[in-house]
Amino acid sequence: MDSLITAAAQALAVGDALGAMKRVALRDDPPALALRGIAMAQLGDLTRAKMLLKSAARAFGPREAVARARCIVAEAEIALVSRDLTWPEKALEAARATLEKRGDRVNAAHARNLQVRRLLLIGRLDAAERLLADLDPSPLPPAARAGHELAAAGVAIRRLRTEPARAALARAAQAALKADIPALAVEVRDAARVLEAPAARLIDGGTEHLLQLQEVEALLASDTLVIDACRNVVRAGAQIVPLASRQVLFTLARALAEAAPSDVSRSALLARAFRARHADESHRARLRVEIGRLRAALAGLAEIKATSHGFTLQPHGGRKVVVLAPPVEEEHAFLLALLADGESWSSTALAIALSLSPRTVQRALDALGAAGKVQYFGNGRARRWMMPPVVDFPTTLLLPGPLPSE
Repeated sequence: MDSLITAAAQALAVGDALGAMKRVALRDDPPALALRGIAMAQLGDLTRAKMLLKSAARAFGPREAVARARCIVAEAEIALVSRDLTWPEKALEAARATLEKRGDRVNAAHARNLQVRRLLLIGRLDAAERLLADLDPSPLPPAARAGHELAAAGVAIRRLRTEPARAALARAAQAALKADIPALAVEVRDAARVLEAPAARLIDGGTEHLLQLQEVEALLASDTLVIDACRNVVRAGAQIVPLASRQVLFTLARALAEAAPSDVSRSALLARAFRARHADESHRARLRVEIGRLRAALAGLAEIKATSHGFTLQPHGGRKVVVLAPPVEEEHAFLLALLADGESWSSTALAIALSLSPRTVQRALDALGAAGKVQYFGNGRARRWMMPPVVDFPTTLLLPGPLPSE
């Protein structure tokens, strides 16, 4: 490896993309192409970066398997950042195995972190946790260690374990400080804000207030009967009754919990669960059937009693009952939650992340687009969706120079 390649690689390791480009910008040999690709990725030109890395991977000879594997890992990271979830994960696993077999433990660990982050993005927590447990982070340099701790914090946050998440974020901040890469420090700081942001809304006796993640963790660990509208389950401590596939039952349980200890009239339950404006005998018969099913499902947690006007929910053992709801409830909220990360997503990637059909996601995006809540750029398969800018102002007024009337 010549001195210019070494100097460019060292510049990239500390986040100096322009310094690296000054050394290899005019070269087209495979190592220079790979470094130019990584530099372009750090500068934000992901399309150009992917082209350069593919060219470098093709140019490396059959005896340079490690160099080719490093290019594949870099491509996988760009695909993850650009939310291209269709990128072949088997290629990343093959590259990681090659790096580990040839003794490049640092880049093999980086590939493993990318696999964990992808699994987190598509909600496969068990698989992400298994991969993370197999990785020893001790030999990692500060930048890779920060990435590992961010992945560990991501798993802990989704598991509602705030103290391990806080500890992992503190370790990530220390590693980012040692790495002295400003972009990495900003990424860690943004991740830490999740712990201070509102995570859910508590409805308790007719009042509502927002909860942080650690308050949600404490609530779910208590003996309180919680109607969890974030996951569509009813829970009290370790007892959990899943109702995600029984939407009518969950709607009835939530309506009863919001009014507890008072009862809810039959007409109100019919309107809420079945959207029935004018109840007839068939509606009332169906309500009796669904209340019977809900009574059987919640038998270990609470009792549903009939009153002269309707029904009331009475938790066993004098437990308190509350409703835990998302901070904002609206249609297609899960799509908005993913798009709120500020990245541009394809409809295919959103379908993979939410385990929905592409057609369902496309209809939801069209509805959100018509309401002005999301916007897109590009056409055909290149179309990407994102949230609109928070502040909208006429940017032409900020351009220098006199106005036409002057």
